Amino acid sequence: MALVLKRIDGQTGIITLNNDAKRNALSRALIEELIAALDEMTERQVRSVILRAQSGVKVWSAGHDATELPTSGRDPLGYDDPLRRAVRAIATMPVPVIAMIEGTVWGGACELALTCDLLVATPEVTFALTPAKLGVPYNTAGFLNLMNAIEPPLLKEMLFTARPIPVERILYHGMINQIVPGEDLEATALQLAATIAEMSPMCIALIKDELGTLAASRPLSAETFERLQGLRSRIYDSQDYREGIRSFLEKRPPRFRGE
Repeated sequence: MALVLKRIDGQTGIITLNNDAKRNALSRALIEELIAALDEMTERQVRSVILRAQSGVKVWSAGHDATELPTSGRDPLGYDDPLRRAVRAIATMPVPVIAMIEGTVWGGACELALTCDLLVATPEVTFALTPAKLGVPYNTAGFLNLMNAIEPPLLKEMLFTARPIPVERILYHGMINQIVPGEDLEATALQLAATIAEMSPMCIALIKDELGTLAASRPLSAETFERLQGLRSRIYDSQDYREGIRSFLEKRPPRFRGE
């Protein structure tokens, strides 16, 4: 079964999370399919993308698949973590991504949704940031993304308490564009996409790139720091690293294999 469904309606790409049995948990397999679908939409030159779940779901996404989080002492959310790759894929797409949300949104799925350029939701939607509840050290680049999307007092409340926040408060704090009844959700998202399709695609791509670049501008961005940390972790987890230590202790030349 495909974990992600995709289709094109006119000039709009529609990507549907399709693993209700696991509450659309962001497993490695699901995210690989999501990234592939985003890449295909870029290649097919759609003017916007709608990211959604199946109609009527109780959970838009449960966030990270907890069964895949490492327990070996490694960073569970390094630069190459699937969620980080999915967030970057959405952020760097040259067209707007519209999150069409119903149900609850948990953990890392909050960041995934808030990375989208526009959000429309039903009145029943809630968002919950749960790293403290799970004891998971969240990624620094992820915190920067959340800080760019959520005002500090509300962000701290969400992180410190892990309580679900109703969508009305999310709208009040400017994190979401529209709240509409469930029966109007798809039509609202499609109308936004149709309006975007009437704009200059070159200008839209520039606007998205400029806004993203300015939002992330720091002397050393958190994402750059995490990229470097990711490169380091690949080395100190490698066979070559262990071979280097062994060869030093055994007083012999190392036999590096690049793995």
